[in-house]
Amino acid sequence: MVTDSLASSSSRKIIHVDMDCFYAAVEMRDDPALRKVALAVGGSGRRGVVCTCNYKARSFGVRSAMPNFMALQRCPELVFVRPRFEHYREISRGIREIFYSYTPLVEPLSLDEAYLDVSGLGRPATEIATEIRERIRKTFRLPVSAGVAPNKLLAKIASDWRKPNGQFVIRPSGVEKFMEDLPVRRLWGVGRRAEEKLERMGCSTCKELRELSIQALEEAFGKFGLELYYQARGQDERAVQPSRIRKSLSNERTYSEEIRTEEELIERVGDLHEELCADLASRPELRDKIAGPFVKVKFTDFSQTTISRTGIGWDLPVYVELGKEAFSRKEIGARLLGVGVRFVESGTVGGQLLLQL
Repeated sequence: MVTDSLASSSSRKIIHVDMDCFYAAVEMRDDPALRKVALAVGGSGRRGVVCTCNYKARSFGVRSAMPNFMALQRCPELVFVRPRFEHYREISRGIREIFYSYTPLVEPLSLDEAYLDVSGLGRPATEIATEIRERIRKTFRLPVSAGVAPNKLLAKIASDWRKPNGQFVIRPSGVEKFMEDLPVRRLWGVGRRAEEKLERMGCSTCKELRELSIQALEEAFGKFGLELYYQARGQDERAVQPSRIRKSLSNERTYSEEIRTEEELIERVGDLHEELCADLASRPELRDKIAGPFVKVKFTDFSQTTISRTGIGWDLPVYVELGKEAFSRKEIGARLLGVGVRFVESGTVGGQLLLQL
């Protein structure tokens, strides 16, 4: 079995597997009464945040990371259930066992999605993806989508192309044509603000984006401009990374609506902290190795800042203060938040358990 994930990108066969509205799908599977309602999984009360929702709720405009009060405005009949993270984690472990039965080159991105490098298996990647999806459906009775492509960027775009419960393939010979008509909003890191900025520059598709020079993009977007230049051409040399030394454990989330006030920031830090605590509760061997907490904030201009401390614990008030300090460093909104803990140098642990919601 080939275990070299550094093969040339032109010869790679990458699968991105993505569970469809994972938390909500699990709740609907376990409670059939929830299958007919608009369902959201998330924190309770008006100050909570939607972790995910089913497709009926999405038809009303409800989205992940949306505040509960806003979700209820869009869908007054919305039914909320509290997340059961340990239950989702157990199912995720079972799904990963299916992945590992094909290849050791598995890079989990979260509980509900992962990359697989199947370049050396001697079988069509499309066939493998179809087989994996069928095994997941039969074993766990959950819907799942997959994308197959020569690199990670395109595989992730492809997995979203025929959701829910679909599969899409981007072959090496079809990359250039596929990218021409691709809307820029489909590229990684392009949110509402970036999309509006690109449209003002005359770019709504990747074909139009290709006409801009690296210099023009870097002047407009900083370091992110270089990423946009290569993404518009469907280029991505990142290898699937099956394992890494455990230096930290974190949860982060990109928000469709930017965070504008300190109050909004505090609400979202609370939700992320709850998920982090659930992660640590399931990994007791890590808790004694914590060196200190950190908070990451990415602003609407694509700059980001991280604040970390050592030896001060990792309860919620600590993260609230770190978040407020980071948020105050710029007088603009934020589009991504992350909270986590770093581990002491001698106590790093192998493995991959990164929850990015």
